[in-house]
Amino acid sequence: MRRRGRTVKLRDVTAEPLRLIDHHCHGATTGDLDRTGFEALATESDRPPPAGCSTLDSQLGFALRRWCAPVLGLPPHVDGDAYLARRRELGAAEANRLLLRAAEVDAYLVDTGFNGARLLGPAEMASAAGTAAHEVVRLETVAEEQGEVTAEGFAEAYAESLARATARAVGVKSIVAYRHGLDFDPRRPTRREVVEAAGRWLRDGRPRIADPVLLRHLLWAGVDRGLPVQLHTGFGDPDLDLARCDPALLTGFLRATRDSGVPIMLLHCYPFHRQAGYLAQAFPHVYVDAGLALNHVGARAAAVLAESLELAPFHKVLYSSDAYGLAELHQLGAVLFRRAFAEVTGAWVRDGHWSAGDAARAGELIGSGNARRVYGLD
Repeated sequence: MRRRGRTVKLRDVTAEPLRLIDHHCHGATTGDLDRTGFEALATESDRPPPAGCSTLDSQLGFALRRWCAPVLGLPPHVDGDAYLARRRELGAAEANRLLLRAAEVDAYLVDTGFNGARLLGPAEMASAAGTAAHEVVRLETVAEEQGEVTAEGFAEAYAESLARATARAVGVKSIVAYRHGLDFDPRRPTRREVVEAAGRWLRDGRPRIADPVLLRHLLWAGVDRGLPVQLHTGFGDPDLDLARCDPALLTGFLRATRDSGVPIMLLHCYPFHRQAGYLAQAFPHVYVDAGLALNHVGARAAAVLAESLELAPFHKVLYSSDAYGLAELHQLGAVLFRRAFAEVTGAWVRDGHWSAGDAARAGELIGSGNARRVYGLD
């Protein structure tokens, strides 16, 4: 694979440059990390491993030491202690700069809705990476950060707050999968239902929004805003119930929004990436990615990517890393995706299933072209 003057051959496959836009990620952490803090960001678990064990003893950990270590001036597969010592020596700012620039991503679309103060924002990501960055606004965060509001005025106040928050954003995101599950009533809630639900929320002291009526209202408000709507699906941290995060559960909502003209972006999807591929084929406004999963499956990235390309039309698939906190995950996502795409499509070309031109066209669409078109980045 040729990247900015370098040619990397993978199993005798040479591909044209694969440009990437990371259509969903979070910022890199701003502070230095000790081993506990680093390992906590290298797993979806919310608990530390047993004494004497490490979260880096995983596909992600092995891939990280293989592909990120050379970026920090270390040999591939260096042990975890040496890697973390080198990272501390460089400091967070320099490690972020090296890793983000090594990813060679054209643009980052940054979800700013979770722990934003502890992470680089879009402008800071752009500066560190030497590239473009844009904001994706989280629907639930906008609602929870509103000022004084009444139950009767909740809907109008939220619409105004969302318009302000997204004035320069390229998309919005819902985490209804975490707060309730994807098996929600797909219909738009009535005004009376919203007033009653907002009243309950206010009386309870404005906790994080988990009421299914309010979550549905926020999601439909996102559709009304007209920007692409990102939806977390599939695996994540233990805050969610994986059985309720199958994107197939969204079928009713996808039918209800089919004529809206608003793109629905199914994020991550694993282990339901085949169901997501079906939805992308069946519904004209549905798009998918395999972000988050590729980093976590490491050496098995090609297998997961191949499955994600079985049913979904190639103009409906996008690249993302879903990197959070560790700049290693931004760089690793790009490396694993490029390698997996070259391996998978290279085999199909060698076996005569695809032409080399087909592979190049699909790579341009999935790597960056679809994101430019759907998010209006040009």
